[in-house]
Amino acid sequence: MRSSLLLALAALAACAPKKDAAPPAADSVAVVPDTATVKISATDGFSTPESVIWDAAQGVWFVSNINGNPSAKDGNGFISRLKADGTVDSLHFIVGGANGVTLNAPKGLAITGDTLWVADIDAVRGFQRITGAPVASVAVGAKAHFLNDAVAGPDGTLYITDTGILFDAKGAATHPGPDRIYAVHGRTVSVAAEGDWLERPNGIAWDNGAQHYLLVPFGGSALRSWAPGAAMGDSIGAGPGSQDGVEILDGTPLITSWADSTVFALVGGARRVLVHGVNAPADIGLDRARRLLAIPLFMDNRVEFWKVGALR
Repeated sequence: MRSSLLLALAALAACAPKKDAAPPAADSVAVVPDTATVKISATDGFSTPESVIWDAAQGVWFVSNINGNPSAKDGNGFISRLKADGTVDSLHFIVGGANGVTLNAPKGLAITGDTLWVADIDAVRGFQRITGAPVASVAVGAKAHFLNDAVAGPDGTLYITDTGILFDAKGAATHPGPDRIYAVHGRTVSVAAEGDWLERPNGIAWDNGAQHYLLVPFGGSALRSWAPGAAMGDSIGAGPGSQDGVEILDGTPLITSWADSTVFALVGGARRVLVHGVNAPADIGLDRARRLLAIPLFMDNRVEFWKVGALR
């Protein structure tokens, strides 16, 4: 199943429309390894880890585990909790099918107040972040196919990307669409953005300094800034394709790519590669105080931890 999923995702990325998302000029791509970015540790034993988030208040990491087909409502997804050093505190901290929990294929994570929010195919589920008890479940709607990344805006609104893809029981992928970003405020759900320009939207992050969101597509190369209410985002650079996760450090976007197995920084619109050779790097987590980057390796059932040096 895992190998067929990887092939299906690669095929989706390869056949996605490129439109205005032309690759940058060769002289704008810095492929020289950043020796200041150092691998600290790695933790194994996960089950299709998709997203990591740092809970600074508790000093713990949360990891979402799809545990199977990313589109299957099989009830077996779970959330792991790791100590600050990346070692496992509770592998099955929140488990689908136990203690009133529903989790099918959990992906993107966000925190507001005492609630850990999880994007789960076509619903957003909330859990008490200290105890793991379920506290909310918001159905997004019948047109939601593949809720992927999640971020909390400055007003507490959750923005959730929908990559618009589906996997069948054999791991074959289709793209029924539409590509969307949903806004979830309380129990109210609305479509915040929609259209082919999103190019299978995956990662989303809030840039507090620039006061806009950053969007990275899995199905194209255009990296965009976007503000709610705008009909379309503005291109701020280009990636190698198959981008997944995005975080902001020192005002600089850090982005993962399955296309070339890297994590790169977008500095002045140009790519600066920070990490090489990470297989299927998914939705990264970031402890800004320690400059510690957590990279879930989707296909390898591992989370790696890297210390990020100066970016400029």
